[in-house]
Amino acid sequence: MKVTSLDFYFDYLSPFAFFAWRDIGQLCEKYQLELRAHPVVFGKLLDHWGQLGPAEIIPKRDWVSRYCLRYAVLHGFEYNPPRFHPFNPLPALRLSLKEVSGAQQLAVIDALFHAGWTRGEDLGDLDNLIAILERAGIDADGLDEKITEQAVKDTLAGETSSAIARGVFGVPTMIVGDQLFWGNDQFEHIGLLLEGKDPLDSQKHKSLKSRLRKIDRKKINQQGINVGDA
Repeated sequence: MKVTSLDFYFDYLSPFAFFAWRDIGQLCEKYQLELRAHPVVFGKLLDHWGQLGPAEIIPKRDWVSRYCLRYAVLHGFEYNPPRFHPFNPLPALRLSLKEVSGAQQLAVIDALFHAGWTRGEDLGDLDNLIAILERAGIDADGLDEKITEQAVKDTLAGETSSAIARGVFGVPTMIVGDQLFWGNDQFEHIGLLLEGKDPLDSQKHKSLKSRLRKIDRKKINQQGINVGDA
């Protein structure tokens, strides 16, 4: 079956989502795919799957900062994270719903991503979000009121629930056909899939998935087994 679209799941909290966004349009253009953008609440994904965010693990937060600075230099763009991080992403995510921004959706997402992650602007302040859109030449009239509507809040919640139902556990996630790709380093793999050159051995993957777990971390913790006892 010919693939005609790519679903892109993102939250403005993630620098990796921004990195993927920088290249996703070119990928879709190359393979003639419709880009379908889905704002989702990253925190809800973490809660559902029982994970912590990178910023909640101190050494991981430090690693992410170093990785991002290196990545930006290697790929030739300015990297200045949002003024506050973490921040409340809900207003930005609601503005980015197609039901809110309509035909301007991709332009809205692009403007907010670049303002936050290259110019260090505050993506948690609604007045500033509207100002960002207006400076980008986007018609933002009435959007600040529209995102307070319960129907819009429910739409974002629905996008997040639908993402979870499709197995989305982090951002950025791209779904192409029935294949899920997570992370800003997945473009080569997506390209190979679309070109009919996917190196994945499906039978081996199925076999590995069916392997039984011999030990469970939670059970070890409940039994009070120390690392030195192993």
